[in-house]
Amino acid sequence: MYRIRLMLRKIRNTKFVGTGVLLWCLLGMGHVVHSQFDRKEELKTKLRLMEERSSFSVQDTAYLDLLNDLAFELRYFDTDSLYSLAKKALKHSTDANYAPGQSISLKQLGDYHSDRGVTDTALIYYRKAMDLASQNGSVALELSLLNDISGEFEYQGDYAKALGGYLKALEMAIEQEDLLQQSIINENIANLYASQNYYDESLEYYKKVKRLNDSIGNEIAQAETMSNLASLYGDMKKLEYAMFNVNRSIDIFEKYRIMDWLAYAYETKGKVYLKKYNYNWALYWYRQSEMLHQNLEDDRARIDLYNGLAETYIGLENDSLATNYAEDAFRISKSINFAEGIKKCSKTLYEIYRRKQDYATALAYHELFQELSDTLSRNENRQSLSLLQTKTEYEQQKETLIRDNEKALASQKRYLYAGSGLLLFSILIIYLVYRSKKLQQRLTRELEAKHEILEKRKAELQVENETKVKLFSIIGHDLRGPVGALKELLQIFKDGEISITELASYMPKLRSDVDHIFFTLNNLVSWGYTQLNGSTTRPTSILLEGIAAENIKLLNEVAENKSIKIVSEIPENTQVWSDPNQVDIVLRNLISNALKFTPENGMVTLSAEEKNDYWIISIRDTGVGMDRLTLQKIFQEDTTTTHSTYGTANEKGTGIGLSLCKEMIKKNGGEIWVDSLLRKGSTFYFTLPKAAGLYSKAV
Repeated sequence: MYRIRLMLRKIRNTKFVGTGVLLWCLLGMGHVVHSQFDRKEELKTKLRLMEERSSFSVQDTAYLDLLNDLAFELRYFDTDSLYSLAKKALKHSTDANYAPGQSISLKQLGDYHSDRGVTDTALIYYRKAMDLASQNGSVALELSLLNDISGEFEYQGDYAKALGGYLKALEMAIEQEDLLQQSIINENIANLYASQNYYDESLEYYKKVKRLNDSIGNEIAQAETMSNLASLYGDMKKLEYAMFNVNRSIDIFEKYRIMDWLAYAYETKGKVYLKKYNYNWALYWYRQSEMLHQNLEDDRARIDLYNGLAETYIGLENDSLATNYAEDAFRISKSINFAEGIKKCSKTLYEIYRRKQDYATALAYHELFQELSDTLSRNENRQSLSLLQTKTEYEQQKETLIRDNEKALASQKRYLYAGSGLLLFSILIIYLVYRSKKLQQRLTRELEAKHEILEKRKAELQVENETKVKLFSIIGHDLRGPVGALKELLQIFKDGEISITELASYMPKLRSDVDHIFFTLNNLVSWGYTQLNGSTTRPTSILLEGIAAENIKLLNEVAENKSIKIVSEIPENTQVWSDPNQVDIVLRNLISNALKFTPENGMVTLSAEEKNDYWIISIRDTGVGMDRLTLQKIFQEDTTTTHSTYGTANEKGTGIGLSLCKEMIKKNGGEIWVDSLLRKGSTFYFTLPKAAGLYSKAV
């Protein structure tokens, strides 16, 4: 059995034609997008709070609306409460002459009787509600009730009347341009054809439904369609298509907690596995549906569920459980006078008792099955012809109306064409003017952007030229002199003007010059690369005390020449998150500077202090210190100038060491500064981020 889609969601602020009264009309959404349980509890709380007010009146329209809302939410969960609330809402709405409340409560009383198989009583309530909606001009409510009435004819097996009602409702939905209701009615027509095994016709209507659902973009509507489509593909033996659609629908129903449709989707998935003869998985999904049905009151849905479980247990050769479920389904079918359900269950029970070798009982069920099959077969043949005839008559009537409309409009086409031509010409002129204006604006923006790019590039080129000038100046001043002196000395030695002994006496000076050249070149390469190419900083977790120790070892000979003691007080396991090469260059330059400006018998001390998320590293010397003017110059931002001085032993410097240090510390997320007093010494500080959360604190 396919699940009929209903238009069951209320909307507000819709007026009756000519009355100005708020109408509760019905919008085509199967379910709310939040938990059904939460919605019921929310409504109960609102009703209780309203009833506790001192000014409360049972004729308050807001109160009546809440009664009907709660009754709707309880349809598949607590039908007795639905009936009680609908009766209460009907009485008070009638006393208050509140037509919207009357219409909705009458409809819900029809739902109550429909779910119990009392179709004649359900039709009475539906028709009363539709008459009232028609009198007050509520087209949306009329559409919903016409859909309900057509569904009731379908339950009775009168497919011709059902199709006629659906087609009328579809025409109204098209006139109202209501895409969601068009989707629902088209799907109900598709299900009607599917129940008569007209699968090709059913799929044609499902194509329309899919296009409508895509336009609407409502996930729940799409899921309801996919679950019905999965059942259709299952009957057609296209089991892969069936599985694809049911899986997608289950995802959506689980996401929005639409429990009644989720139970149907689980049952459909069990049906697909059953047709694959995969009884274990069929049982799993049927049981998932059964668990949900424990909190639902939907007898029609239980019939197919229990019969499917019975067929599954037959496949698993568990005749006892198969009998229980088949008899439960048979009992429910008889209680709601559902002939199709009785026929299906009779067939299942016949198979069970035949397997048990209880041939008398098996024969009784077989005779009942045969009797119902013959009756339904004859009725279906007759009704199928009526179904096609009704559709044909409807299409013919529609074509006649279309031809009449075309004749009526023929005389107006000339005026329409002339007006359309004039309108198109006006639109063309407006478009050309607009396009010209937009083109002009775009060209203006492009020119401004290009001008900005040129100005930026001009500034960059100027900085690059200044950097190159600076590099050549340093090379000429600080490298050409020592290299030239070395060259001249070697030339003199080559010419025989000095002996080997005299050359050896120059070795300490040559060693000092070479060391200076090497140190200067190293700084120049590092600094020039950052200036011209923008070197990449690659931070990682490093041990600071290790890098400090390596640099102390590297510069130890320089310190010993001046009898300077270098002491490292950096704690063990001082982890920083920085580029190891750049930190190495910074430490080497700062220690070298400290040695340069510290006189003999001095001391250079390295230390590190841990803060919340960074380390403060310091290099303190007992050197000559700096005055205020020098302090202002050493970290200046102007990259075109450098500040270089001679050390206590006339050591030379390039003037770029501190500039390079500043750049690299900033690239690693830190800051650098200096404290100094003349004749007392200087302390350079810089910060580096900790390798947070990865290593233990320093010891």
